[in-house]
Amino acid sequence: MLIHEDRLFPADPGTRSIARALYAHIRDLPIVSPHGHTQAAWFAKNEPFPDPAKLLVQPDHYVYRMLYSQGVSLEELEIGRGEMKDPRRVWRIFAKHYFLFRGTPTRIWLDFVFQELFGLTERLSEAMADLYFDTISEKLRTPEFLPRALFERFNIEVLATTDSPLDSLADHRAIRDSGWNARILPTFRPDPVVDPEFAGFKENIARLGEQTGEDTSCWRGYLEALRKTRIRFRFLGCTATDHGHPTPHTADLPQAEATDLFARVIAGNADVEQQELFRAQMLTEMARMSLDDGLVMQIHPGSVRNHNHTLYQQYGRDIGADIPRPTNYVDGLRPLLSRFGNESKLTIILFTLDESTYSRELAPLAGHYPCLRLGPPWWFHDSPEGMVRFREQATESAGFYNTVGFNDDTRAFLSIPARHDVARRMDCAFLAKLVAEHRLNEDEAHEVAHALTYGLVKQAYKLEGA
Repeated sequence: MLIHEDRLFPADPGTRSIARALYAHIRDLPIVSPHGHTQAAWFAKNEPFPDPAKLLVQPDHYVYRMLYSQGVSLEELEIGRGEMKDPRRVWRIFAKHYFLFRGTPTRIWLDFVFQELFGLTERLSEAMADLYFDTISEKLRTPEFLPRALFERFNIEVLATTDSPLDSLADHRAIRDSGWNARILPTFRPDPVVDPEFAGFKENIARLGEQTGEDTSCWRGYLEALRKTRIRFRFLGCTATDHGHPTPHTADLPQAEATDLFARVIAGNADVEQQELFRAQMLTEMARMSLDDGLVMQIHPGSVRNHNHTLYQQYGRDIGADIPRPTNYVDGLRPLLSRFGNESKLTIILFTLDESTYSRELAPLAGHYPCLRLGPPWWFHDSPEGMVRFREQATESAGFYNTVGFNDDTRAFLSIPARHDVARRMDCAFLAKLVAEHRLNEDEAHEVAHALTYGLVKQAYKLEGA
């Protein structure tokens, strides 16, 4: 077997027994996935997924990042090509290097997928490459492995995608019009029209104006265009926005200064500091709009995007060369919190790639301001160890109920059950330790486990009506 039934549970027999009991209570709860990067088109078209390499290797930056670090070129993996010329060859390269993932969460996720979905119980290796490829390929051609069938098999109650404000959302409309009883929701990600460093920013602003019938060359028309777009997203079930800014810096400029800054940005005359000030102002504007329309606001700061400039020039954005950086939430968020921090009807979910901020900044902030909640360990820290560090450092000040459960933030649809299973096991292991140390009664631990798995995420993302 690839995966053990007691994986990730405590080694101590007594504590492990408590964790097992907690896990049995929540393991089969529906999956609520409020933030991710799966494609609505998969479910709108409901066509078979492609070959294993196209499905499991090429789109997953966790996979090809590791391979690249060990000298496997992106050309060998056919990254950046529309159609793979030789998917079996790419898969063989992946299988040959599968040992590189020992000890990583990627290994845990993939082993789960291989065993639980495809019935493969011998470890992937160069010798097993073709058996894996043929077995997976054959099953992907069956009705049971179509996107909608897998959605239902995974017991997903809600799945949110991440979408540009310029997206027509035609695939979401197609899902809705098809009569299929599944809740797949868009998420409003305005980066292309709020980040002056985004490629094609000026052209994107013009397109936003064309789509909404607003004059986006002026500050007032630009804001109104964003409001109208948010309404369009909400009509299709959107409950949240998502903001991938380099920093959590916010600003609260007088209207005249904001108008002048926007004019400078649109003209392409803003320097680096002014571009950052504009992004900072837009976080506050988004919070203002969320207070009006009820959309939950997610802030994902702290990533130096496209750190490998050579790969960026060759392959473009999001090619897996993003690196975490130190992040200052206390000073950065202060302007926004001074204006809206005490609003209990506003929900802002904070994420971090800087673990040093858990106990020093994020937990105290969320443990005070009514509008703030803490998102789960994200990206580089979406791992068993990262989850333990988060609970140990955040719980003492923020408690459990100022967090929002788990979200998988994945592009790899087949890994969603695996990622949620890891989170459920790690939360049960953490709670079992508290019970074993007589810091929490077992009945309370059962209540918290249910909340962390299901209740808090639905409440935080306003999905109670699902």
